Amino acid sequence: MSSSRPETIAVLPVKRWDTAKQRLAKDLGKGTRRALVEAMVTDVLIALRRSQKVDLTLVITREPAVEALAHGYDADTVHDTAEETHSAAAALGIQRAVERGARRVLLIPGDCPALDPKELDALLARRVADDGEVVIVPDRHGTGTNALLLSPPQVIAPAFGPGSRERHERLAAEAGVRCVVDEVRSLVLDVDTAEDLDAVREALGEGVGNAAHTRGMLSRLARR
Repeated sequence: MSSSRPETIAVLPVKRWDTAKQRLAKDLGKGTRRALVEAMVTDVLIALRRSQKVDLTLVITREPAVEALAHGYDADTVHDTAEETHSAAAALGIQRAVERGARRVLLIPGDCPALDPKELDALLARRVADDGEVVIVPDRHGTGTNALLLSPPQVIAPAFGPGSRERHERLAAEAGVRCVVDEVRSLVLDVDTAEDLDAVREALGEGVGNAAHTRGMLSRLARR
């Protein structure tokens, strides 16, 4: 990846380890959740680095360990002083991407470890729209948003959370720009609940994505 006049910048918000994945608390201990999140973020960083069409990755975080991890995979970091919401972190990343000269941004989560660089490149192969475009990658339930491709970067404000697909579609309509929904197989799998973790385990077992670190973590969990 090159940071010289980037066309596409990936923005990856990552919470502090000790606040991540609270919905898994009844199924996994704090240390295990941290190890799982670190494994998933590592796999996403590897996929982004292997992408031929991502020019630069910006990791938005206030966790020093995440900053060190990101730098190890050729990503730049932005310190998230406030660490309020996922949308706020994404907006901060968009702002920094615009300052870097990006023509579009890809907002991507750290909990989609099956992310396939080839599928990502296929998503990014579309021409950068001069008149504005929003591409939504939904979650496996079809109601949330796992990734947003925004051309130009500030065409709409990110509005993640439950029911966000419909919000993003409405925001695109209000902005008067084309909105496309693309169900990228390896990107619809995020992890918030034990059921999501089972779905990722099943998909990885069927050969979806590489996710070596997450595979190893799931293998250790299965042996317990």
